[in-house]
Amino acid sequence: MEDKNLILAKELLEKNEVIAIPTETVYGLAGNAYNEIAVKKIFEIKKRPFYNPLIVHIASVERLDTVAESIPAIAYKLAEMFWPGPLTLILKKKSLIPHWVTGGKDSVAVRVPNHPLTLQLLNTLDFPLAAPSANPFGTISPTQADHVANYFKNKIPLILDGGTCKSGLESTIIGFENDQVILYRHGAISIEAIESITGKLISNTHQDATPIAPGMLSKHYAPNTNTIATSDLKKEMSLYSNRKIGVVAFKELDFEAKNCNVEVLSKNGLLEEAAKNFYAALHRLDKENLELIIIEQLPDYSLGKTINDRIQRAIKK
Repeated sequence: MEDKNLILAKELLEKNEVIAIPTETVYGLAGNAYNEIAVKKIFEIKKRPFYNPLIVHIASVERLDTVAESIPAIAYKLAEMFWPGPLTLILKKKSLIPHWVTGGKDSVAVRVPNHPLTLQLLNTLDFPLAAPSANPFGTISPTQADHVANYFKNKIPLILDGGTCKSGLESTIIGFENDQVILYRHGAISIEAIESITGKLISNTHQDATPIAPGMLSKHYAPNTNTIATSDLKKEMSLYSNRKIGVVAFKELDFEAKNCNVEVLSKNGLLEEAAKNFYAALHRLDKENLELIIIEQLPDYSLGKTINDRIQRAIKK
């Protein structure tokens, strides 16, 4: 990426404009986290309800205490292990973080993204960036710059193109209450990896009224096309043989699929590859004017558990 784009990004953000930035998870819609004008613009552009908090992005773990306080030792241990990376921590916010960022709560979601372009940008700024995914509220998350462009066209002044997101799933969100470590969102770091440091997690991943973290709403990450999930792809496809359907398969099919669009997430059934390709597959199928998308559920462990979580939220009525 040319330096002039980073210079332009810095200038726009300092003027409280909102731009799109790449991360290793998904593209983000970013603005000055300290400025209420910029933060309100994010909510308005996304059409996101104001009670749904945003994630604050900082340049390094050394800047954590600029946005949060009363930080438990286990939070620093997790940060040291997984930052920069797709881990978001829910912590007590400092007073300079506007309530607009946190959905009116006294906690703030914070992480250090693992993308060289965005880290370079963050290191030039005097403020952190509030940045939810760069898509209209509830729709498929963007993992490529053209996904963002298709969503917003002329609604934002700049999209920093950092290529395809390497993880392809949102960050895992972890919080701390009464000496307990809580999972608020499945993400690109597996629960098994987190629990190797924290011990057994308490799970609290669904909250529709007043979510403490992003990604907790029942309906989210959804295509416009009617979507269903199945553990028996061949059988489910046979029920819709006379319909115009799309299929998201975990690995290469061992049967012939006629008259349908098939997206294979990983030819050899690799969970990390499937995660990287998942949202892009949904984007492609959602543009095909299909009657139905059928998604194959993945093995329910590691990143398969995260993808299954996204599938369930996508098909929620």
